[in-house]
Amino acid sequence: MENIGSIFRTADALGVSKIFLCGISGKPPSHKISKTALGAENNIPFEYCSQTWRLIDKLKKSKINIVALEQAKGAIDYRKFKPKFPLALVVGNEVKGISKNILKKCNNIIFLPMLGQKESLNVSVAFGIAGYKICLNHIKMS
Repeated sequence: MENIGSIFRTADALGVSKIFLCGISGKPPSHKISKTALGAENNIPFEYCSQTWRLIDKLKKSKINIVALEQAKGAIDYRKFKPKFPLALVVGNEVKGISKNILKKCNNIIFLPMLGQKESLNVSVAFGIAGYKICLNHIKMS
């Protein structure tokens, strides 16, 4: 739940227009989310969808580019990624990541290179890094 709060807070800082929470994700109102979001959960509209694949299909029909953040075969280094907007960034479960079925539905898969012993970062930290880079690209295009 704390990760969800951190993602709300970072998304607010980045000017994200909406957050979609899927599957087993916690959702506001929640004390644990509020503790790390510091009110950002009240600033950003959110929608809960129990089935991620249905949400992705709906977003794609609306011409939204779906980008997964995952260590996966064929993924592009986030520093080399050229985003197309509008865009939805998909981050996965802290332990299991994003399922292969969901990855297949995405337009792009990007990854953050790991230089140490661990294979991944905390999901909210990874969201912040990738989200900030994508946001900078959006600002350049505006």
